[in-house]
Amino acid sequence: MSGLRVLAVDDEAPARAELAYVLKQDDRIGEVRTAQNGTEALKVLQTEPIDAVFLDIRMPGIDGMDLAKVLKRFTEAPAIVFVTAFDDHAVSAFDLRAVDYVLKPYRPERLHEAVTRVIESRAQRIPAADAASAGAEDETIPVELAGVTRFIKRSDIRYVEAHGDYARLVTRDGRHLVRIPLAVLEERWADAGFVRIHRRWLVSLATIDEVRVDAGRMSVRVGDALLEVSRRHTRELRDRLVRSARPRRPEGAVVAPVRPKP
Repeated sequence: MSGLRVLAVDDEAPARAELAYVLKQDDRIGEVRTAQNGTEALKVLQTEPIDAVFLDIRMPGIDGMDLAKVLKRFTEAPAIVFVTAFDDHAVSAFDLRAVDYVLKPYRPERLHEAVTRVIESRAQRIPAADAASAGAEDETIPVELAGVTRFIKRSDIRYVEAHGDYARLVTRDGRHLVRIPLAVLEERWADAGFVRIHRRWLVSLATIDEVRVDAGRMSVRVGDALLEVSRRHTRELRDRLVRSARPRRPEGAVVAPVRPKP
């Protein structure tokens, strides 16, 4: 393939023309199609192979969110990048697994950064046949930083701290507050290796550096943080750690019975 095939969707002609023009300046993009609304975009997507869709949110008829929900059902879904003047849909974009969320007015460099995220997301895509064995697909989470919406990968999150209806996502490089209850993340990320260790903490098993037991109380060290494990969650954590450390038996292997010594 000579470059990415992208679709630019915006109901306002000047904004659509500008979006298509900036995308065409990126050498990594081979073809740019345009659509003025969600209905027209679907016609293109059903007849042509598209790698990524750059779309506005507020449009008459099928808006950007509705279109993204439809795209999630595609067998080979294109990457989604929202390009909008409104910042109040970032959490919904998280649920729809958008690759990026670009706010208008944008600089060309910001849109080129979104193209980079599209390429990275395609490189990390897991074939459907291997999804069950490879585990849950990585997610991206929108976070606000100095008035700019950015996306971080779930795999970069070391642990999560509860803050009422909010949750603080802790990565190696920083902390990010999002309006998502810890209980929601606990349920959603259970298959991705996250385990609840306390009413305050949700931890990625892969990031635990050390387990300590002092006077019968367990704690875990994740980087520079020492997190207490409540008695209620101690047994579950031990079971999950044992299962994650247990070597997998090769498929088809036969285990010989243990014979008692004469």
